[in-house]
Amino acid sequence: MQKIIFDTNVLVSSIIQKSYPYLIVRELFFEDKLSLCLSASLMQEYWDVLFREKFSKYSAFYFEALDLLEEISDKAIFFSPKTNIDLLGDKDDNMLLELASESNADFLITGNSNDFTISKYRETLIVNPKNYWENYKPTSVKLI
Repeated sequence: MQKIIFDTNVLVSSIIQKSYPYLIVRELFFEDKLSLCLSASLMQEYWDVLFREKFSKYSAFYFEALDLLEEISDKAIFFSPKTNIDLLGDKDDNMLLELASESNADFLITGNSNDFTISKYRETLIVNPKNYWENYKPTSVKLI
C-alpha cells in the first residue's frame, strides 16, 4: 500500500471543492487504498488551519473538517521525526520533509508549487493532486 503525506492545503481543497484533492481523500484515503503518514506537528497544523475563521464562509466546512480529522486520527500512521531539515524557503513546510524522511513515504501531495520547488526528497516524490491522481493513484481505483 502506498504511503502518502497530505500537505494541509490538500485537506482544505478536499472540503471546499470536488476536484482532485477530494477524490484522493474520499476515494483513496477514506476507502483504505493508501496509508497516511502523520506527525504530531502536522496534525496540529491540520487543526489550526482547518478551523481558521476564513473558512466559515463555506457551508458546513467545520463539520466536514471535524469528520475528516476524526478519520485521519483513526487511520493515520503516526511518526516522530528525529531529524531537523532546513531546505525549503517556508520553514513550516520543512516538517513535511522531516516526516517524509522518517516515514519513507512514497508521495507528498501538495498544491503548494511556490514553496515546493523540488520534485523529490530522498525516496518521496512531491506531486500536486492532479499529477498524483492521473499518474500514481493505486490502479484498483475507478474513475468518477
